[in-house]
Amino acid sequence: MKENIMESMPIRKLVFSMSVPIAASMLIQALYNFVDSAFVANFSPAALLAVSLCYPIQSIMVATACGTAAGFNTVLSRSLGAKQYHKANQIILHGLFLALCNWIVFAILGWCFADWFVGLYSQDPAVIAQGAAYLKICTLFSFGIFIQITYERILQAAGDAMGNMYMQGIGALLNIILDPIFIFGWFGLPALGVVGAAIATVIGQQCAMLTGILIVKKKIKMFDIHPSEFKLSWPLIRQIYKVGVPAILVQSIMSFMTLFMNAVLGMFSALAISAFNVVNKLQQLVYMIVMGVTNALIPITAFNYGAGKTDRIIEGVRFSIQLAGVVVLVGMAAFELFPVQLFSLFGHDVQLEAIGIPALRISSLSLIFASTSMILCSAFQALNHAQESLVVTLLRQIVLLLPLVWAFASLAGIQACWWAFVIAEVISCFYALYCWKKIKAHLLASSTAMA
Repeated sequence: MKENIMESMPIRKLVFSMSVPIAASMLIQALYNFVDSAFVANFSPAALLAVSLCYPIQSIMVATACGTAAGFNTVLSRSLGAKQYHKANQIILHGLFLALCNWIVFAILGWCFADWFVGLYSQDPAVIAQGAAYLKICTLFSFGIFIQITYERILQAAGDAMGNMYMQGIGALLNIILDPIFIFGWFGLPALGVVGAAIATVIGQQCAMLTGILIVKKKIKMFDIHPSEFKLSWPLIRQIYKVGVPAILVQSIMSFMTLFMNAVLGMFSALAISAFNVVNKLQQLVYMIVMGVTNALIPITAFNYGAGKTDRIIEGVRFSIQLAGVVVLVGMAAFELFPVQLFSLFGHDVQLEAIGIPALRISSLSLIFASTSMILCSAFQALNHAQESLVVTLLRQIVLLLPLVWAFASLAGIQACWWAFVIAEVISCFYALYCWKKIKAHLLASSTAMA
């Protein structure tokens, strides 16, 4: 059997070669909601607020898909590292089964509770109607995103990260092309506003899904996937969700943080909610590139953990931190130097910029600490230390951040609350480094004992 690049390629080259296409695909994924928001902001302020209010639910949906896929990917990569190829086929079938189950849950919840959810944050009938319509479409047809992300992880585990970029590229390109056509009613079509944005999004996701299925079927020969051979295994599902549940919580915590921020900022104005969500979307472009590195590191670390190659694990984590650091420094420079130009993508609302530009400049100072924590959390997940990953993320975005935001906003006003992000990330980063020091020592001790 051909040697897997996970164990043969120099670790720095492996991390970089896998990170670049995955980061590109993650960045393209972020563009779905970013592009939707940019176009609807030029449609109407109510449309921007409606999409902004729905964003946390979309993020929770993606977090569920990515978290389940992280557990699936970790178990799959370990099996490949241990040369258990028959088990790998069953793992893939279980990953697809769980993707369909997750879609059904979100489709039901979205259809039944969309109006209620949007109504929690706005009393404007136009915002409620537009937000509920957008959310119902995005959840009812979300099978595209769930299955697409599962096929992304199959490609990652096989060491074919370029397939992800093709999948995401096709989906995002369609979304970008269809957005203005459906939103503004080009070529004689009716102007559908946020409904048009939702339709463009799900079409892009479904086309990306079909592309992924085709790539795996045509290019990846190490797997022999036959749905008729699926045998439901609860122990295997527990294995997947042992990593998957903490990963879902880790990735969805940001969504719950956004919900809380929307509630706090809503006490000031609806415009403050829109400003924060614009800042969040801009920073997500940087975070998605970092997440590309973390998503590459998880299968690399899990594979080498299964193969007992401690030196490759440690070097991979070290290089990933350095690589992510370069990315966020570039992002920080852009946010500090060009905030006006970036906000202009969402229209030219002077009041929006007055709130949003200081928020962008202050909160972006936390990015370098956040990137280190994110890399270490991905290593913790792959090394069976998902608890540490969950604790660090809770500190970053719930335990430390939310009380600080509340206190700063209440005592010093809205512009002071952005410093809470910096303080929370600094403290969490040092705790993550402390955890990594202990885990690394254990890995080295185990490696020495085995030798």
